[in-house]
Amino acid sequence: MAKITFIQHNGNEQTVDGLPGMSVMETAVKNTVPGIDADCGGACACATCHVYIEPDWVEKVGARNPMEEDMLDFAFDVRDNSRLSCQIKVSDALDGLRVKVPEKQF
Repeated sequence: MAKITFIQHNGNEQTVDGLPGMSVMETAVKNTVPGIDADCGGACACATCHVYIEPDWVEKVGARNPMEEDMLDFAFDVRDNSRLSCQIKVSDALDGLRVKVPEKQF
């Protein structure tokens, strides 16, 4: 199990348990994390699970795939550390992961 901390744009934090094999988005939805809408249910067909990866974690979560790159065009305020949380699989190696939730999702 991996602890994942979601940081809201106002600084509020929520730490939840993520099960290996689930996505970060599924973990957020299961734990009713505000700001992760997940309209497509994890199919990488929207950008409503957009998050910012904290700098220390960018390499550990891996690079974006081409489909994710395309979908991020529809996200609000995309940055170098932007990811779709549906595309990040939880593993024990991600224990302690910290992600920021954008102010809004499109």
